[in-house]
Amino acid sequence: MADTGSAAKPRIAVFSGPTATIQNSEPLVTSNKAREKYGQPNRLHKDGSPMRFDVLRAQRLAAPVTIYVEQFSAHPLERDHAELYAPPDGYLDAAGVFHKERTSAADKAVYEIILRPEDGLYPLPYMARQANGQPWEMDGTDKNVAAEKVRVPFFPDGSRLFEEIDRLGISDQGVGCLLTAKAEFDFYRALPSGGYTKGRRESERTDIGSGDIAPESRGDDFFPYRPGYLRKEPPMAALARLTNIVQQALASGKYAGGIWLEGSPFVEETIYWLNLLIDTKVPVVGNSSQRAHGAIGNDGDRNIVDSVDYITSRIWADEQGRDFVGAVAILDEQIFTSRDVQKADARPGGYIATGGHGGIIGRMGHPGAPQFSFKPIKRHTHTSLVNFSQLPATVQGSRIQGSTIGTIGVPVKNGAGELLGSAIPKVVIVKHARYLPEDTSGDASSEVDILARIENNLRMAPLAGFVAEGSAPFGAMSNGVDAALKRATFSGMPVVKVGRGNAGGFVDATRDPLAIAGSNLTATKARLLLMAGLLKFGCLPPAADAAKPTPAENDATKAKLKLYQEIFDSH
Repeated sequence: MADTGSAAKPRIAVFSGPTATIQNSEPLVTSNKAREKYGQPNRLHKDGSPMRFDVLRAQRLAAPVTIYVEQFSAHPLERDHAELYAPPDGYLDAAGVFHKERTSAADKAVYEIILRPEDGLYPLPYMARQANGQPWEMDGTDKNVAAEKVRVPFFPDGSRLFEEIDRLGISDQGVGCLLTAKAEFDFYRALPSGGYTKGRRESERTDIGSGDIAPESRGDDFFPYRPGYLRKEPPMAALARLTNIVQQALASGKYAGGIWLEGSPFVEETIYWLNLLIDTKVPVVGNSSQRAHGAIGNDGDRNIVDSVDYITSRIWADEQGRDFVGAVAILDEQIFTSRDVQKADARPGGYIATGGHGGIIGRMGHPGAPQFSFKPIKRHTHTSLVNFSQLPATVQGSRIQGSTIGTIGVPVKNGAGELLGSAIPKVVIVKHARYLPEDTSGDASSEVDILARIENNLRMAPLAGFVAEGSAPFGAMSNGVDAALKRATFSGMPVVKVGRGNAGGFVDATRDPLAIAGSNLTATKARLLLMAGLLKFGCLPPAADAAKPTPAENDATKAKLKLYQEIFDSH
């Protein structure tokens, strides 16, 4: 559902991703006001002392109500400047009766306010209790209970999050509406963290979509991480789902940009994937949060406001109005390229640039307008050679056929032109460290895990490959691992070599002509680029005997690897 507003405002698509702290609410705990009302003991501090205040949670009024607010209670120094203020609306006497004029020196000066449901959310004590009458103390009815007894703390889409930021967020000028003052928004449940376990009627939907929502389940339809024992991670095929949703939305021409919301450890992966796959000329911004929405020191709300400012500022636009930067992550007032951003620590400010040669390309105002410090040159979105529009309908994959390895056609897109979940390649990361080899023979047979993966890929994953994280910066592996990975190469599975860690140096393409040099990409980012490359180019030409390729087979493999290398050199 779109927010209402002026037609002149730009419109932004907001996509909900998995395990997203930025769309996670702190537990709804029953207030002491509710406990007192129903004759239950107050919630106390751990030391047994009474709590000074109830937590206030954003909620909706059911009917108008008149309240009286004490004059000069918004700031301890308001009264110090009393002569600058207009008179109050009236006075409350000792019995709490409102009078327009003071009736005694003990009367309290007040403002009279009528609160209405249409005003929006108000912070109020949380009055709800469990069905058995007991107060809520956590997400579930108790510790370690079954999933059906646990409330989902994640928002099902971004609409409620944006509403709360707009209603309760305060700018440095002391005003609100920090989002709808600048843009309108449509909300997409691309791969959401929260879901409707009982379903949802079409009339109740707040996202872009038509029809009723059937009952949803963790791990299939939505992907939360709280409580921890119910954490669910999205499968490989989910990449196709989110790619199709983002591509179709941004290809519609309705949007000035898109915002992707995901968990802080993994937003770096999805935003780089979108940078490679989405064919769009408008900006795509990734946001995450180290702290849940509503928590003290929450950073996610500000990241969203900054992303809206970035998109509406148009500093990303070239002379033709196209995005010249590509997908970025905006975190803690810094603008990171999607290729280079990485979470390093679980705290606000805990994001770093990898690769050793840039990555943070600008800053978000405060004070002033957003600014770039330099311009990245890597291909992205509408210039990407592996974007959605560049992918073929079918590629060749490698498959065991009797005692030999052959090729089969692998559909990449369906008849409607959508990316198929079954096409998402299987790429595994192999990490090397010193003192790992069991012997010094250098024989591939010692690497049983790699050989088992090759065999499994040939049976189950026709589009597959490996990323070898070796020495810094050259990507060197042990002799046995190299031998096993060459077996993979001649089985049709390309191998990318990168340096360990944050890869501050560049892997030299001349060091191993049978592997792809992964530049200064981290293993995680190299994996995503190889997956995209497999969707475009398909497998390498498999040898009749992967352990003993012929010179002609060797040359054919090197020729195909050059296509992959061009992608890794330019993305």
